[in-house]
Amino acid sequence: MHRLSLVVPTKDRPDDLRRLLGSIAAQTRVPDQVVVVDGSEPPVKAVCDAFPVLPLDYVRVFPPSLAAQRNAGMARLRPEITHAGYLDDDIVLERDAVERIMLAWECAGEDVGGIGFNITNRPRPPLIRLRRLFLLEHREPGRMLASGCAASHYVCERDHDADWLSGGAATWRRDVVERYPYDEWFVGTGLLEDVDFSFNVRGSYRLVVASAARLAHYSWPIRAESQYLLGKWQVVNRMYLVRKYRERGMATLPAWWASVGMVLLHGAAALARRSPPLLARARGNLGGMLDELLGRRERIGGFLK
Repeated sequence: MHRLSLVVPTKDRPDDLRRLLGSIAAQTRVPDQVVVVDGSEPPVKAVCDAFPVLPLDYVRVFPPSLAAQRNAGMARLRPEITHAGYLDDDIVLERDAVERIMLAWECAGEDVGGIGFNITNRPRPPLIRLRRLFLLEHREPGRMLASGCAASHYVCERDHDADWLSGGAATWRRDVVERYPYDEWFVGTGLLEDVDFSFNVRGSYRLVVASAARLAHYSWPIRAESQYLLGKWQVVNRMYLVRKYRERGMATLPAWWASVGMVLLHGAAALARRSPPLLARARGNLGGMLDELLGRRERIGGFLK
């Protein structure tokens, strides 16, 4: 029988965590283990203690870093667990989401390494044809491009294969998470660390999005003062992926073309909307490109929200 553990990294969001744990407790099939990995200050253990009905383990990781917290959570899997997933703390599961994801695993072949949830409140990205021109998007959701860009996931009506799965809304075979740790080169919020992890797994397994396993992701907005950092990360972390997966079809020239597209699209949107945050993101894209040109390939820490 399949047994599921859900790992929840959290940082300074007690209300969101309480809402998520409430949606887990209300499932038609409660997971066999929940691991909350707390990087909050102050700690949120009291929130976890308010859910004695859940088979919950609490882990403290401080200072916080998303990749390190995910790895610490997986290190606490109970012996009987066969599958494990990661959930962001700002997610709410539909009542049968766990049951549906486990039914998908019952039907999955041995070639499937990961199954993602269907995120129901994520719309199709705007200007998608223009974004395709700059190799920022693909005609199929969840595909990887030679530019190192990961095509968006949005609500789907049927199951489909993907090249990557959203880090905060996916489940994995236990042997996969034991074989593939998160790359801790990605620090802080860790932009694209989930793309790196899942595309690495994709080298050996199929990845699938289960349309019937539904959840909503109430992602917090990026702080205005973090927009420059986001823009820089969008270039620097993606170039790291391109270098890492060059043998699997990623290439420098498409990556630079995508970076130019980011600057133009963010700059045009900033002017059209008179938006200083978007202008700061475009400046961050340029800053990341300059770092790459000068060979400054440093890890960049920080938090966006």
